[in-house]
Amino acid sequence: MIKILITGGAGNVGGALARKLVKNPNYFVVIVDDLSTGSTTKLPSKELSNWSFVNCDVNNYTSISEIMLTNHFDYVFHFAAVVGVKRTQENPIMVLNDIEGIKNVLQLSKNSSVKRVFFSSSSEVYGEPVELPQNEETTPLNSRVPYAIVKNVGESFFRSYFKSYGLPYTIFRFFNTYGPNQSEDFVIAKFLKSALKNEDITIYGDGSQTRTFCYVDDNINTCIKIFEDNLMMNDVINIGGAKEYKILDVAKLIIEKLNSKSKIIHLPALKEGDMTRRMPDNSKMLNIIQNDLISLDQGLDLMLEHPDYRS
Repeated sequence: MIKILITGGAGNVGGALARKLVKNPNYFVVIVDDLSTGSTTKLPSKELSNWSFVNCDVNNYTSISEIMLTNHFDYVFHFAAVVGVKRTQENPIMVLNDIEGIKNVLQLSKNSSVKRVFFSSSSEVYGEPVELPQNEETTPLNSRVPYAIVKNVGESFFRSYFKSYGLPYTIFRFFNTYGPNQSEDFVIAKFLKSALKNEDITIYGDGSQTRTFCYVDDNINTCIKIFEDNLMMNDVINIGGAKEYKILDVAKLIIEKLNSKSKIIHLPALKEGDMTRRMPDNSKMLNIIQNDLISLDQGLDLMLEHPDYRS
């Protein structure tokens, strides 16, 4: 049986990855999360026996070493991180502490049976766009905020461990990924929940900032195909949709879709961390997944089918 560790496995993407992987009876998945932003509701079904959960802070070497040195994992997905623009802006030291978790996972992987490590980086490493679409090889990494810097440093650690110790890696640069288990720290979930309650939808600035959106199924299907088909070895890949939407237009779309009475309220723009535009070159992803991505309209419908969004 192949043993897999997922850190941050009670989060939106990590939880979806875990729930999909455990459907394969040849995998045993250990999920680690300190539940600071994750939730046990995002874990796989208790009807399945090929997984376990451990409440653990990956940044604590003693705690994570006990798990990794006793389980002899074959593969590690390191998805644990402090997330959310507002949270990461307000807790910069907490964000910087995530470097310890990166170092812990790599050091323990190097010294154990791990064959390959996967890292959830972020579109934030690109910072303010100097070119669009943002390409993995040619676009400069223009990041300044602590969250983006940690992801950038993390990428360097993964590359360095391969160069120094031969530990294989793959870096996923996630662009906005949304889904039914996403917390309200993120724009789609936040707007949907507000619109369903006919409450005001708040937007930072004038809403002209653009984002692309990737439904969580497209994200994890790509990640799992890369894992199972042994693709993107010692490489980096953008994971995300490539259609730009103004945040203001997303709010209007959701209000119209739900026939909501919500009003759009503009808050002062964030001083930093809210990039003006973001759009990946996702050609590598499309070549791997080999089908059309779920549109934003389809993704919203899928979210609204989830119990958390039913009125």
